[in-house]
Amino acid sequence: MVAGVTMEKHYMANWSDPRGQTTVFTGTTVPVDSATDAGLRSYMLKVYNYMASAVLLTGIVAMLFSQGGASSPAAQLMGSPLMWVVALAPLGFILVLSFGINRLSTGAAQAIFWTFAVVMGLSMSTIFLRFTGASIAEAFFATTAAFAGLSLFGYTTKRNLSGFGTFLIMGVIGILIAMLLNAFVFQSGAMGLVISILGVLVFAGLTAYDTQMIKNTYCQVAGTEFMGKAVIMGALSLYLDFVNMFQFLLSIIGNRE
Repeated sequence: MVAGVTMEKHYMANWSDPRGQTTVFTGTTVPVDSATDAGLRSYMLKVYNYMASAVLLTGIVAMLFSQGGASSPAAQLMGSPLMWVVALAPLGFILVLSFGINRLSTGAAQAIFWTFAVVMGLSMSTIFLRFTGASIAEAFFATTAAFAGLSLFGYTTKRNLSGFGTFLIMGVIGILIAMLLNAFVFQSGAMGLVISILGVLVFAGLTAYDTQMIKNTYCQVAGTEFMGKAVIMGALSLYLDFVNMFQFLLSIIGNRE
């Protein structure tokens, strides 16, 4: 399940500005004056609201789908061929948004985003069968605290974090490859622990990096019809950072049922 979300984050690395420029996430630190400060706050608030609402929706769907324990839909899904369909389905939504965002209307992008959050809830429902509720709650609140601090750092720091972007995306790819090798070749618990630790660190870095990139995007999309879609893409990017960090952290500290 984590591998699928990690792969999705890789596809979020670049998405095109509809005005024919290079990627919206240029990595250039854009100074914000008082004239744009209110607009920027409103823009970032929308991004965070979409992201938080999507996380909440995913959690609710996952909990409902796992109700009933061994007889729940999530339990029936585990081990069945349909599991792979549900696990990989979110990747399709990411591909559509990442490569088709310029052709989609804002309403269509929003619909795909919310559908993606629901499907992610289905794919993550099995964690309620594999880990104790206390462990899930602990990992969730720890992730929330870490995410808030890292995102605040990315928003307020004067340091240009764009230089870390390539390194972090390479880290995502490396983690994905290592996870696939460990799942089908090595099947090592120790290697799985190392991968999880590295995963937490990489997505912690991406949280700060993506926040700064989303902030810098505002000056490029403010006042354009693309602004609504930029909010969706920014929320999706932070959502993936949060979910990945949560799942990797849960695999480290979680107590299994």
